[in-house]
Amino acid sequence: MTKFDYTDTDWAAIERLKKWYSGDVHDSMESLGLWGHLDGISLLGALEPGQVVCGPAVTVLFEVSDRKGEPQDVYHNAIDNTPEGGILVCDASCAPGSCSGELMSSGAKTRGAAATVVYGTVRDLAQVRALGYPLFGSAPSPVGVTGKKEPRHSQVPLQIGRATVRPGDVIFGDIDGVVVIPKERVRDVADAADALGRNEAAARDRILAGEKLQSVWPE
Repeated sequence: MTKFDYTDTDWAAIERLKKWYSGDVHDSMESLGLWGHLDGISLLGALEPGQVVCGPAVTVLFEVSDRKGEPQDVYHNAIDNTPEGGILVCDASCAPGSCSGELMSSGAKTRGAAATVVYGTVRDLAQVRALGYPLFGSAPSPVGVTGKKEPRHSQVPLQIGRATVRPGDVIFGDIDGVVVIPKERVRDVADAADALGRNEAAARDRILAGEKLQSVWPE
């Protein structure tokens, strides 16, 4: 597999996952003995109500650097090579500074990326929301990266809390947060989410019809 070859992506399973939300997806993962929550990362850009994003990860790792200017060449290359529907995932937690804002989001959206997820701060939120781009991050900050850090590696595994994100793993994000699914288990998780979603829909119908919670979920 070449560095940005995504021909083995299970797009059919990804489309199935898009019917659900992050709670369904993570509950399904836990039922299979998996953990995928990217702790501390939340939606700071734009999603329509009920909208989700789901696609294969393109990864970028930042390291501490005192290089001046705009030392984003590795990141730019990753954006330019992201497959349509892919999701950029950046670990920029090594130092203060926001690696993504209006321009990086504009480039990613133009390239066809579904979203950007940053383990670290992001900025230009008014402009990013006006762009309609799903940008996830740890917090907002106006501080830039120059003289503090730079992207040094792409398409390498990232460790974000308890979860590992590898190139090609499937990222699922919505208003509640972000989940990573190992690419070799994405069909299993989609199967489990379909089953869980059907059960939850049946329970919801019963509750809305007037049944008490204890009769829907007896001990």
